[in-house]
Amino acid sequence: MLVGSFVLAAQFPGQGQGEALHRAVRSAEVAEEAGLDAVWLAEHHFVPYGTCPSAITLAALLLGRTRRIRVGTAVSVLPTSHPVALGEQAALLHLTTGGRFTLGVGRGGPWVDLEVFGAGLRAYETDFPESLDLLVRWLREPSVAAAGERFTFREVPVVPRPSESLTDTEGPEVVVACTSPASVRLAAERGLPMLLGMHVGDEEKADMVALWRSCARAAGIDGDTVARAGHVSAGVCQIADRRTDAVETLTKAMPGWLKQGLEAHVTVDGRARSMRDPLAYTELLCGLHPVGTPRLCADRLTATSERTGINRFALLLEGSGDLAATEENVRRLGAEVLPQLR
Repeated sequence: MLVGSFVLAAQFPGQGQGEALHRAVRSAEVAEEAGLDAVWLAEHHFVPYGTCPSAITLAALLLGRTRRIRVGTAVSVLPTSHPVALGEQAALLHLTTGGRFTLGVGRGGPWVDLEVFGAGLRAYETDFPESLDLLVRWLREPSVAAAGERFTFREVPVVPRPSESLTDTEGPEVVVACTSPASVRLAAERGLPMLLGMHVGDEEKADMVALWRSCARAAGIDGDTVARAGHVSAGVCQIADRRTDAVETLTKAMPGWLKQGLEAHVTVDGRARSMRDPLAYTELLCGLHPVGTPRLCADRLTATSERTGINRFALLLEGSGDLAATEENVRRLGAEVLPQLR
C-alpha cells in the first residue's frame, strides 16, 4: 500500500495566501521526512479553495527540495493548458528527477478560468479527449503532429524525450481524474489509471474500478496493464488519540474553508450551480475516510483497499488549517499508521 499526502494549499478564513502556500510546501517536506510515499498537488485558479495555480510548477519546487518521495499533480487542468507545453514540462521533470514525477490531469470545471485563459467552454465540454491523446502521444513518441479539431500543427521532434531518462521508466506516469462513467471509459480505453475523488465512498469507487477493468479489456488493453493499474483514492485523514477529537478538529476548521472556497467559484457561462453544505460535507468526509485513532485510520485504509482494489492513497492532511497541527498530523501518519499497513 502506498500512502501520500494530498496538498491543496487551502486558504482558511483569516489566513493569507502566502501562509497557505508556506503550509503546503512545509507539509510536503515533512511528508518525505515522515516516510510517506508521495505528495499530490492540486491546482486551482482565482479561489481560496486552493491557492496553487500551477501544480506542475509547485511539483518542480518540491522535487528539487526532496530526494526520495514521488511528487504528482492532482491535477493539472488540461483544458486550460496546451498539451504539448504540459508534456514538455512533465518530460523535463521526469528526466531530471530519476522518474519521481507523476502527471495527473483532469477536465476541471466550467469555471471562468476557461474565459481568462482563452480556452473556451468547448475545451471543457468536448475537447478533453483530443487534448489527452495529444499529451500521451507527446510523452510516448519521438515526434508528433496534430490534425484535430482543436490542435493542428506540423510534425515536430519531442525534445527532451522522456525515454531518454536514465531510469527503467520510459516516461512519466499519467493519471486521469475520473468523476463519471464517461471519464472512467476514457481513461480505461487508454490504459491510464484513475484518480478518484474524496467525495466518493468505497462502494462507488469499487464500481468505478470494475467499470474501468471491463472497458480496458474491451478496448484491448493487455492483461498486465489492467492488473497492475495503480488507481489512486483521494481522501481526508486526521489522526488523534480519540476519534471524537479528530472529528472535532475538522468540523471546526473545514466548513469555513469550504464555504468561502466553494462560493468563490464562478461559472464561465452563468449556469446555475449548487454547493454542498459545508458542515454536512465535512461530516460526510469524516465518515468516509481515516479520521480517528491510528488503529482506526489503518483499518479504514485497509478496508478501502480490500473493497476497491486500490492500493494508492492521496490523503488531505491540512484539514485543521494550522501549520503545526498539519505537521503533527503528517508525522503521526508516518510513525503510527504506516507501520500497521506494512
